[in-house]
Order: sequence, then structure tokens, then C-alpha cells
Amino acid sequence: MLREAWQRRVVDVVLAQLRQGITPRKIALTIAIGTTLGLFPILGSTTLLCFLAGLLLRLNQPIIQGVNYLVYPLQIAGIYFFIRVGERLTGTAPLQFSIPGLLQQFRAGPLHFFQEFGMTALRGVLAWTLIAPVAAAAIYFVLLPILRRLAQLRSSGADANVA
Repeated sequence: MLREAWQRRVVDVVLAQLRQGITPRKIALTIAIGTTLGLFPILGSTTLLCFLAGLLLRLNQPIIQGVNYLVYPLQIAGIYFFIRVGERLTGTAPLQFSIPGLLQQFRAGPLHFFQEFGMTALRGVLAWTLIAPVAAAAIYFVLLPILRRLAQLRSSGADANVA
């Protein structure tokens, strides 16, 4: 199921964009930015963040939003990771919480949730801010040669065997 979603929402869109002349560099940047913004540790913010980044950097909206959608399960797990890293960075005692409990509290009342966990969220954002640029660069430099090869295969007419 995840593989089918990946194929339909990312690979097929990427291949279509390569056919239309979007460069491998732009697609790699779009996927890297979409992935890292999709991991931002504040629920409900990533669609807007990806939209704004797409506008400002002239990135492909279907790709960036598709990647954002696909990394959502990682965002949930990432919240825990980023909060723990943020606590270590700031020397704060670890807060006892569970992801399902946080999700339930967030859904029950986002404003109350942010009043209660605002500083904790900021610690998570601090950690994300330090890690995200490195992660985005790593994703970009890993994807770029793959997408360049894919573009070469597309231009040589061998696209029926790719993906």
C-alpha cells in the first residue's frame, strides 16, 4: 500500500515532470524541501509551510505536497525525536508524554494544547531547525544523481523499464 502510494503520488508525478522539462535539480530540491518541511514538529503546519516554500522557491506544488503527505507518519514519530533532542540541547528535564496522548489533546483543543506544551514544542522546533538543513542537503545530494540518471533514461526512450 505504501509502495503504491509512493509510486502514484511521487514517482509518477516526478516522471511526468521530467517529461515536461523540469530539471532533476529542481525535482531533487522539491523532494528534499518537502521531506524536511513535512517533518516539522508542529501538527497542522506542514501543508502551509510546503505551499509557501513552493511559492518562494518556485518548486513543484504537486511533488512537494505529495512528499509532505507521504512523510506524515514520520512526522508523528519525529515529534518525539525532536522534542527529546530539544530537551537535551536546552538542558531541560524530559517531559513524560506519549504521542497518542499528545494527538488526542491536540485534537481536543489546539489552543489549550499550545498553552500547555508551547515551550516543549519550541524545543522540538529548535532541534528541527538545527537538523533540517543537514537532512535536506543529504536528501538532495542522494536524489540528484538518481534523478539525473532517470532523466537520461527518459530522454533515451528507455522509460518503460524505469520505476
